[in-house]
Amino acid sequence: MYIPRICLTLLLSFLAVTNSLLATGATTGRVIEVIADKDNTFKVPGEKKPVITVKPGESIILRITSHFGGEQARDGAEHSFVVKKLRDHGWDIRLKEGTQDYALVAPPERGQYLIECTVKCGRGHDDMNMKLEVTE
Repeated sequence: MYIPRICLTLLLSFLAVTNSLLATGATTGRVIEVIADKDNTFKVPGEKKPVITVKPGESIILRITSHFGGEQARDGAEHSFVVKKLRDHGWDIRLKEGTQDYALVAPPERGQYLIECTVKCGRGHDDMNMKLEVTE
């Protein structure tokens, strides 16, 4: 059976994207957008203060857009997105230029957690942090 090349190309592209999403687990959960900006601050679109609010154990997808802030690590990371208390649970992300999705699970305990950039990213780095609030 004859399949035009364009159809085959589209099908292969679709399968590659689907496979990539399945491999990262980034197919379920509420999407939360965060910007690691060029002024070395975290921003959450639509929020005055950079805060992420989640429910205990909630599955989320962090869609983080990273912009070069003046310096970067040897591995090319421009920023990082780290909750030191939750590092063993995937909350230790190295950020490179562009937008990436990260599938994570909120901690089961209610409370506030500090999110920090641990990459020396330039002027203002020491104040590059935000909050993760786990509420009912």
